[in-house]
Amino acid sequence: MTSEDLVLVAGGTGGVGQLVVGKLLEKGFKVRVLTRNAAKAEEMFDHRTEVAVGDTRQPSTLPAAMQNLSHIICCTGTTAFPSARWEFDPPLNLIEWGTAFLNPKSSQAKAKNSPAKVDAQGVSNLVAAAPRNLKRFVFVSSCGILRKDQLPFSILNGFGVLDAKQKGEEAIASSGLPYTIIRPGRLIDGPYTSYDLNTLLKAKTGGKYGVVLGTGDTLSGDASRIDVANACVESIIHPSSSGKIFELVNQGARPAVINWETLFSQLGSE
Repeated sequence: MTSEDLVLVAGGTGGVGQLVVGKLLEKGFKVRVLTRNAAKAEEMFDHRTEVAVGDTRQPSTLPAAMQNLSHIICCTGTTAFPSARWEFDPPLNLIEWGTAFLNPKSSQAKAKNSPAKVDAQGVSNLVAAAPRNLKRFVFVSSCGILRKDQLPFSILNGFGVLDAKQKGEEAIASSGLPYTIIRPGRLIDGPYTSYDLNTLLKAKTGGKYGVVLGTGDTLSGDASRIDVANACVESIIHPSSSGKIFELVNQGARPAVINWETLFSQLGSE
């Protein structure tokens, strides 16, 4: 890390993203939050970050956020199944909600914030806008990308969330940018959306389990949002995580200190 490093966090006001911002600030990074709601971000992070107003779904809003960046950490996402977060326009009535669950393709087309538009197109737009001299692009993806024909991932992918995240991964891996892709298990701990920055800076996992990383999309289990956020930040600190795609779950006894360099160094390549 140098005094010139500036990290853009996309999805910085979400469950994992806000924890990422807190960890970056704790370690002395300069942070810029990409958000659609500047006032929300400024209040959440006590005016300690830069704020860039933009939307990954709208490519024209992204260039202004890319000035002088060293790293991008992308924590954007939406719900796996139709919900109010999909931002249906116009809003659905009760009968239309039922139809949405019966017709995944139709519901995706009517939503402004579906997985296809956030996890696939949005991530691709962010990659296309990224500076070519970027030191690292970190992306929070999901376990199950390579197991979409197996339970429970076949159910999780009912509305295409894993398909969309895979397209996002592919855009990153083929971009020529240095990258790290993290595939967490089922997220637990938090989110801390109602807490202040001081709480975020002190956030520690309440679990007693260690951090396990693996490659090849073979791991399953729960993953603490706090540990996922830590992995994002530690990834840009340790060169050994560059070019790696790995799952993260919480299993086994938790050591007093998580040795991220050892965890990253033991990973093979995808």
